[in-house]
Amino acid sequence: MEKQLIISVGREYGSGGHEIAQRLSEHYGIQLLDHNLLDEIAAAKNMDMQHLKGLDEKHRSRLTSRTVRGYSSSLEENLYLIQFDHLRKKASSGESFVIVGRCSETILKAYDSLVSIFVLGDMDKKIDRIMKLYGLSKEQAVRRIREKDMKRRRYHNGHCDRRWGDSRNYDIAINSSKLGIDGTVAMLADYIDRRRTPQ
Repeated sequence: MEKQLIISVGREYGSGGHEIAQRLSEHYGIQLLDHNLLDEIAAAKNMDMQHLKGLDEKHRSRLTSRTVRGYSSSLEENLYLIQFDHLRKKASSGESFVIVGRCSETILKAYDSLVSIFVLGDMDKKIDRIMKLYGLSKEQAVRRIREKDMKRRRYHNGHCDRRWGDSRNYDIAINSSKLGIDGTVAMLADYIDRRRTPQ
C-alpha cells in the first residue's frame, strides 16, 4: 500500500497558495480539500450544509455565542469542530490528501505523514495577482488582501496556540514570489519527496 501523505497548506491571500496546493494534489494523485470539504462532510453525514458555507473559516463571535456544558450556540464553532473531527478521521483511516487552511497544521500534527507548509508572498506580487484574477484596482486589491488575511488570522489564532504564519508552526514556509508558482511547486515536491525517503 502507498505510504500515507498529508499535505497541509496555509497561505496568505494572493500568494497562490491554493493553486500550489492544487498542483501538489495533482502531482501526487491525491485528493484536494478546501471549499469542497463541507460537501464531503455533508455526503458522509447525509446532511444539507449549504446554509453553513458562508461560515466556513470564520471566527466565532464571543459576544453572541455561549458554551454551556460543552455545547456551543455558535454555528461557526460547531462547524469548525465538525471539520476538525472529519479531518482527524480521514487521517486516522490512512487516507492521503492535501488540505488548505482549517488549522490543519495544528490539528493533524500528531500524524507522522503530515507535511505542513505556509505560502507567503511579496505584497506587490500579491496585489498584481489579485488585480489580474478579479479585475480589481490596486486599492481594491490591497483592501481585499488585508481583509482576507485578517479573517484567516483571526480564525487560526482563535483555535490554535501558535500564531498564523509563524514559521515555527510549519515544516516549511516559502515565499512564492521568489520562484513563481512552478518553481515553488517543484521545490516543495522535492522537499516532500526527501521527507518521504528514508535517509
